[in-house]
Amino acid sequence: MSVVGFDLGNESCIVAVARQRGIDVVLNEESKRETPAIVCFGDKQRFIGTAGAASSTMNPKNSISQIKRLLGRKFSDPELQSDLASFPFRVTEGPDEFPLVHVRFLGEERTFTPTQLLAMVLSNLKGIAEGNLKAAVVDCCIGIPVYFSDLQRRAVLDAATIAGLRPLRLFHETTATALAYGIYKTDLPEHDQLNVAFVDVGHASMQVSIVGYKKGQLKMLSHAYDRSLGGRDFDEALFKHFAAKFKEEYKIDVYQNARACLRLRVACEKLKKVLSANPEAPLNIECLMDEKDVRGFIKREEFEQISAPVLERVKGPLEKALAEAGLTTENVHFVEVVGSGSRVPAIIKIITEFFGKEPRRTMNASECVARGCALQCAILSPTFKVREFQANDGFPFSIALSWKPDSQNSAPQRTVVFPKGNAIPSVKALTFYRSSTFEVDVLYVDTGDSQIPQKISTYTIGPFQPSKGEKAKLKVKVRLNIHGIVTVDSAMMLEEEDVEVPVSSVNEAPKDATKMDTDDAPTDPSSGTDVNMQVPKSSDTAEGATAAENGAQDPEEKSVPMETDAKVDPSKKKVKKTAVPVNELVYGALPAAELEKAVEKEYEMALQDRVMEETKEKKNAVEAYVYDMRNKLYDKYNDFVTPEEKEGLLARLQEVEDWLYEDGEDETKGVYIAKLEELKKIGDPIEARYKEWTERGPAVDQLVYCINSFREAALSNDQKFEHIDISEKQKVINECSEAENWLRERKQQQDALPKFANPVLLVSDLKKKAETLDRFCKPIMTKPKPAPKPQTPPPQTPPPQPETQAPEPQTPEQQQNAAGAAGESACEGGAQEASGEQMDTDKPENSAASA
Repeated sequence: MSVVGFDLGNESCIVAVARQRGIDVVLNEESKRETPAIVCFGDKQRFIGTAGAASSTMNPKNSISQIKRLLGRKFSDPELQSDLASFPFRVTEGPDEFPLVHVRFLGEERTFTPTQLLAMVLSNLKGIAEGNLKAAVVDCCIGIPVYFSDLQRRAVLDAATIAGLRPLRLFHETTATALAYGIYKTDLPEHDQLNVAFVDVGHASMQVSIVGYKKGQLKMLSHAYDRSLGGRDFDEALFKHFAAKFKEEYKIDVYQNARACLRLRVACEKLKKVLSANPEAPLNIECLMDEKDVRGFIKREEFEQISAPVLERVKGPLEKALAEAGLTTENVHFVEVVGSGSRVPAIIKIITEFFGKEPRRTMNASECVARGCALQCAILSPTFKVREFQANDGFPFSIALSWKPDSQNSAPQRTVVFPKGNAIPSVKALTFYRSSTFEVDVLYVDTGDSQIPQKISTYTIGPFQPSKGEKAKLKVKVRLNIHGIVTVDSAMMLEEEDVEVPVSSVNEAPKDATKMDTDDAPTDPSSGTDVNMQVPKSSDTAEGATAAENGAQDPEEKSVPMETDAKVDPSKKKVKKTAVPVNELVYGALPAAELEKAVEKEYEMALQDRVMEETKEKKNAVEAYVYDMRNKLYDKYNDFVTPEEKEGLLARLQEVEDWLYEDGEDETKGVYIAKLEELKKIGDPIEARYKEWTERGPAVDQLVYCINSFREAALSNDQKFEHIDISEKQKVINECSEAENWLRERKQQQDALPKFANPVLLVSDLKKKAETLDRFCKPIMTKPKPAPKPQTPPPQTPPPQPETQAPEPQTPEQQQNAAGAAGESACEGGAQEASGEQMDTDKPENSAASA
């Protein structure tokens, strides 16, 4: 089972894997830790990641970057419209009001959704992880910004499905950072809470979280963010500054040239990094536009002045996070800064002034999210045993359910089911009283964010038919799952039935206790909704449902014995549960049929990419053979080829080289394979002659050593060979002489031939001859000595026996007493032998001695 964490950044991505010794960040094909989140579409194939970044400068209109900014947003979104102004590629509004990206691919105009583009990036990251682990990667944990809406979270899951991944969890980047920070801390307090503020300034967004730590756990106290405040905003400020400056000085407008725009943006990003460590920095770009070289210069003070509008917004998320956590700056013990954009000195200065303490950098600013995701994946996976550490994450938004009552012309009712900061995951149960099918809307409330659409989804609950013709009691289960996605899981119709019970079994609790509905809250059937739907009561219901989810028994379903007097009423009520259909409609989500089509398209494009890569490899193999063989013909193969053969092969190599750069520039894989085989048919014999010549000497030496070794052993007078018969030794000498004669004849023939002639003494024949000789002689010369005959020991004289006296004659009375005593001792001896065999076996030495 794979344990992988993906940090999907706006500009670049990082892959971390869990191993036995800890978390490692995986290197990509260019041995870099960060992989650009770019997809570049060529005429024949796609270039993703590092290959896409290399191609983006030459093909900016077909190079798609900053895909996260497009994901799950409507085309009319003001933030999206602002971003589109700086994108070199073309984006239009699709039929579903969501953006479509236009590219030229495989010689035709194609459109892709942001979800498909994100799937391509994930496929590339998956390939990097698989290449490192040497195993298939399916299970993973993906980091997402805390401000992602329900639709954006679903889009990430769809992209993962298209890429062939199964995320165990979509993990908030802020929580991943907090986990990577806290799990290695061994000095966390047991009772007092340690409060740490994390400020993450990324490429396009800023996220602030305040986390409370105790021994073995963390709790997210608050989240705050600005989704359009990041490192790229400082790049944009520099870009606009120099674009205006160059227009005035050099009379060039970079906005009219997509490639010039891209080059200037890259240069401004490098300039920003230089200014982070130096008080001033130059800017030089050759042939930026209209064959003009441009130069610029800026000081850090000037950079901070032109970035003032961006810097003013940094304080907002800090204040909001502190207020939501209910803390003061004095209660925040440490401040940690992470993210690629946090290296700007002006940002550090603002954070220092706000918290009144110097921010710390105890973690890798770029890799902490990926490491936290890999840790979370390891915690969820059975593959690894991880230190006990609980991450109590909170949902950043409030979720409500809205419905219309049964009565006509009534205003819709609404209740908050998951308040802001609610634990993830969580389940809550709500009770409705309805007579027919009804709809429930899932909404965001009080988000304070105009960019998040209010309505998430609509669920149709029904049809159902109450048995008594009255309003049915429906228990609806709402789930906030581990990914932060809200769904209505199920609906159950509860009906009470009278059940006849035998008199004898009424007074005592039955063996199979019937689950009873103990919901005694007062209800108002006319309103169509249980009073539990009000906010104060819904939390109680939620607690019961959550307890049931965690394995405890639902309070509504406790086994309650009947307390009825058997003489009065031998019956009790039983709750009948009937499942009610629930139909889901998620606004803007990818339908299942479209998802399947996207999976097929991705497979086809991946196959096309693989074929093109293999074709390139075969083409490169032909080109490499041409250059390599030409060099060797003038060098080490020179003596092993005739002048005519050499001229013909050189001419053929030149012909193939010219073909490669003209007609063969764009051919199929099979054509390149055929060309290589054609060249090898001429070149392989030359290569074989050279190889035979280089290996013949060692092979001859080996055979000569083998002959001499066995001959010396056969002629030796050594004692270890004395047991071998002389006739056998003669056989060995004859075999060695025969092999020596064969070698001498063949060697004479070979020495008479020129190097360019086909050899008669082959290395394979020499090795075969040595093996034959070894197989014949070795068994004879290594025959073991016969075992020595055993010597018979000399006969031993028996020791002299002591003289015995003849017994005295006994009287008849003495003989009778002796016979009785012997009988008794025989009985005792028999019993002892039958019951105590151990006595004879425990002391064999004494028995032998007595014998």
